[in-house]
Amino acid sequence: MQYYSLHHKSPISTFKNAVVQGLAKDRGIYFPENITPLSKEFIANISEYTDHEIAYEAIQQFVGDEIPTEKLKEIIKKTISFDFPLVEIDDNIASLELFHGPTMAFKDVGAKFMSQCLEYFNQGNTEEITVLVATSGDTGGAVANGFLGAKGVNVVILYPSGKVSDVQEKQLTTLGQNITALEVDGVFDDCQEMVKTAFLDTEITKKLTSANSINIARWLPQMFYFFFAYKALHKKNKDLVFSVPSGNFGNICAGIMAQKLGLPIKHFVASTNINDTVPKYLVAGEYDPKPSKATISNAMDVGNPSNFIRIQKLFNNDLKALKSAFSSYSFSDDETRETMQLIYKNSGYVAEPHGAVGYLGLKKYGLKENEFGIFLETAHPVKFLDVVEETLPVKVEIPAQIQKVINNKKVAIKVTSYQDLKDFLMK
Repeated sequence: MQYYSLHHKSPISTFKNAVVQGLAKDRGIYFPENITPLSKEFIANISEYTDHEIAYEAIQQFVGDEIPTEKLKEIIKKTISFDFPLVEIDDNIASLELFHGPTMAFKDVGAKFMSQCLEYFNQGNTEEITVLVATSGDTGGAVANGFLGAKGVNVVILYPSGKVSDVQEKQLTTLGQNITALEVDGVFDDCQEMVKTAFLDTEITKKLTSANSINIARWLPQMFYFFFAYKALHKKNKDLVFSVPSGNFGNICAGIMAQKLGLPIKHFVASTNINDTVPKYLVAGEYDPKPSKATISNAMDVGNPSNFIRIQKLFNNDLKALKSAFSSYSFSDDETRETMQLIYKNSGYVAEPHGAVGYLGLKKYGLKENEFGIFLETAHPVKFLDVVEETLPVKVEIPAQIQKVINNKKVAIKVTSYQDLKDFLMK
């Protein structure tokens, strides 16, 4: 498989080079040259396959022969080591829980897959790779866990000071070893801009790659969730509508990729908080990113989502075609809290803020008679403990994954400018 930059000013790349580089030299993100749908027989008989077999079929064409079959299957087995349960909330709505992995967030899959690919590609190489990643919350913890102890790989995580939850901060600042956290005086967009600038800085001699969802090895494995949900629900014989809490838009973009591979998904809803660049674009037809604003659903606090250009490409940059299969709505913190309370009152289900925004998206979309809605619950409620316990009459039990880090001492380096980051990287 070959990849090209969506800025169209960089050479064609292999899968390996796209993973190792992360971002093309022209600052464009990589996109596959071809997308070949899976066989109709495979989709029709999906319940006969294991999750590992489904994941292999979904990802294999994008890896090609650059990772041997048995090694790729081994990577998938290590990546998918936990469940992805569906919990029915209403008669026609279910929560797809993606938080049963080691850091209790959906990003565990992409982070583990990428770390395994990068370690494979770097074997026998005496030059270390530095993984540079910006996080608005859960990415940092997932990447830190996924790459912890990886040979020949150092990880540098930038996160916005005071704008991630306490649990999220502990997950990315307490592991040590090959993981370093940089606490940025700013918002997520500032962190993301620093990362992109570093990739173009010729004075930085270290070999850099990114573990944000701009990296194809972080982005593409997120297709797996949608295949697993379809496997569980296809016998309902209903049209499936997915509502995805969206910040950098990598997760929903992976869902659309799954659709392009032949998965019969009727519609996607990108549910956002007040960072509403995409909802406004669908109304006005003009893409006008703004600085991000802090909310209680902080993992979605992104003003200029990097992956939206991939979504546009998947619809051939045709706004009319995009709007026929894709909607996007924005919701406030007050609406989010009210919905958390409503879900709990009606079903006893404890939704955290991102899941509640996803549920709101389905309600705003308005499911038809033969449609079944799935909202993605992207993190465990414990990741947003203060908000959940302030909003709902519950005491959230601390899972073992969180107990391991919650009392550890935070270690982070303060960063106020790109020059600070550059000075650190050039040490």
